[in-house]
Amino acid sequence: MNEMIAAPILMQDEKNGDGDNANRGTSVITRTKPKTKKPNLYRVLLLNDDYTPMEFVIHILERFFQKDLEAATRIMLHVHNHGVGECGIFTYEVAETKVSQVMDFARQHQHPLQCVMEKK
Repeated sequence: MNEMIAAPILMQDEKNGDGDNANRGTSVITRTKPKTKKPNLYRVLLLNDDYTPMEFVIHILERFFQKDLEAATRIMLHVHNHGVGECGIFTYEVAETKVSQVMDFARQHQHPLQCVMEKK
């Protein structure tokens, strides 16, 4: 929204201290609030493989995506049946961090689980 503010403009005579207020005028100053752009969002996806145990995928979803057991099981089954499943939607930095955390955790436990992100 724009705010309208009336501000007195000093004429040359007033700047010099001649004191005649008849030369005083007004002007309108418009202030615009900058519109902030919403950040791009990214989907974090788990990819199915034939080796990672279902229980481990559920654990990943609970630990890194704060899913309850029911939601984690539903997502895990979707990944298992469709080859890919969405864990959540985040800003770039958060999505990137989650992908790294999941990939590192899977490697530490010697699972080939793949986690990727894509722009929404």
